[in-house]
Amino acid sequence: MAVSVLVVYVVLLLVGGVMGYVKAGSRVSLYTSVAFAVALAVCVFLRQPLGLNIALALQAILLVVFALRLSKTRKFMPSGLMVAVTALAMVLELVLRSAPAT
Repeated sequence: MAVSVLVVYVVLLLVGGVMGYVKAGSRVSLYTSVAFAVALAVCVFLRQPLGLNIALALQAILLVVFALRLSKTRKFMPSGLMVAVTALAMVLELVLRSAPAT
């Protein structure tokens, strides 16, 4: 189930990067979102505790980056939204990973 949360997060990350490119012409947003999405997709593919731990570390890096951008711009969109989405995804992954398998 934690893998499903990660898959949804990867899709949202890619959509955000494409929107940043389309709306603001930000190649950095596009390239960064694709790079992190590919890295997170590899973690999903591994589906082992190591892959999920690496995914959490990558999300923690993204959380810091988005928080820094939010503090710099003071605009909720897009950085504030991505802080919330990233934090929520991390919490859900940790909760679902610790839940007993049925």
